[in-house]
Amino acid sequence: MYLPRKNTFIYRFFSWYISFILKKDFAGFKYNNLQPDDDASILILANHFSWWDGFFIFHINKKLFKKQFHVLVNAENYNQVGFLKYLGAFAAESSGKDVLGMLNYAAKLLEDKNNLVLIFPQGKLHSNHLKNITFEKGVMQVIKSCQKTFNIIFAATFIDYFSNRKPTAQTYLQRWENEEYMSLQLLKSAYNKHYDQSAVKQTQFTE
Repeated sequence: MYLPRKNTFIYRFFSWYISFILKKDFAGFKYNNLQPDDDASILILANHFSWWDGFFIFHINKKLFKKQFHVLVNAENYNQVGFLKYLGAFAAESSGKDVLGMLNYAAKLLEDKNNLVLIFPQGKLHSNHLKNITFEKGVMQVIKSCQKTFNIIFAATFIDYFSNRKPTAQTYLQRWENEEYMSLQLLKSAYNKHYDQSAVKQTQFTE
């Protein structure tokens, strides 16, 4: 399994750099103010449609949640985008037992209240215009393996240009109260309800 690596200098530089490129390449980046339980870790489930997605949530965490950031990526991104490992990225090297170990590692991270773990339940990139977000089974393995209480936050991000040369990104956040008897279908349904409501809000924006 590929694990995060620590380097304070690299982390601080890319933390600054992400904020810089968000300001440089976007007309604006907006998100709603959400205050989860500070005494518990955070699992964020987000749609995945662009290279920017992890950086959006990294920035939100930096400004809003202030937890130790971790993100589940694939092995290709872990190896090709060299600095990701210094921002909390982890990945499975191969299929089978290594994937299970990676999911259990994510669950272990959630047992520390200071951590935030970002997972893209779709597993791969999809269009920002999808009507329904699919969920891979692995996310339930993470949730069921964690031995402590944690916050589950849904994040749905959309991009529009309007009359600007640069796009505006908007992330809609919602805390979801864990059900006692949770299933993948229940989780998927709850996320997609949030996604649908966020898409409606997005269409109501005008200049």
